[in-house]
Amino acid sequence: MLDTNIWLERLLDQERTQEVGQLLDVLSSDQLLISDFSLHSVGVILHRLKHQRDFLTFVDDLFIKGDVLLATLRPTHMTRLVEVAHDFQLDFDDAYQYVLAELYDVPLVSFDHDFDRTYRGRIEPRDILAILRAQENEGDESE
Repeated sequence: MLDTNIWLERLLDQERTQEVGQLLDVLSSDQLLISDFSLHSVGVILHRLKHQRDFLTFVDDLFIKGDVLLATLRPTHMTRLVEVAHDFQLDFDDAYQYVLAELYDVPLVSFDHDFDRTYRGRIEPRDILAILRAQENEGDESE
C-alpha cells in the first residue's frame, strides 16, 4: 500500500521522484493499493495547487487504465483506528493508512517516520527495489 506521500513525491516531482518512478515501473498496477483517504488527499492538494488536470490524469492512470485497488475503512473499523492512533501516537490519516495495511496484510510504503513507532513499521520504495534486485540476482545465479 502506497502512502499519500509516495504518490505526491512523484506527482509533484519532488526530491525522491525517480525512486518512486522506478518502483512504479517495476510493479504492475494490480500489485498496488491506495486508500480512499490518500486519493482524496491527493485531490485536495492538487486542486489547491491548481493542478486539476493532473488529478484527473492520476485517477485515469490508476483506475481506468490501471488496476490499482482502492481500499476503504468501514465504520466498524473506526474503533481500531482510534486505538492505533492512541497506541502509536499517530494522527488520523496515519492511523487510517496503518489500519488499512493491517486489514489487507500488506506492507506500508511510506516516507513518514511516524510509522517507525508501530509494530508493522514501514518500508520505503528503495527498500522494495533492493529486495527485487536481490531476488533477480538470486534467480540469475541459479540458472
